[in-house]
Amino acid sequence: MKGQIRLRNMEEVHEFVRLADYCDFDVNIGYDRVMIDGKSIVGIMGLDLGRPLTVQYEGDSPQLEAFIASHGA
Repeated sequence: MKGQIRLRNMEEVHEFVRLADYCDFDVNIGYDRVMIDGKSIVGIMGLDLGRPLTVQYEGDSPQLEAFIASHGA
């Protein structure tokens, strides 16, 4: 699956990483050609959070999908 989100503050970054960490599949986040592990808070903090971020994953997580829907870019 694929979606776009905006993470506006550290609380939203922490929540995204927490939800991604519960997934038993890969969750990637980034923009353009830069994609990093969505379970890495350090990696996400290295991204330009002022830009819309693309989230890609292959699996099913209603909680992660709800977060993406509520933080759509």
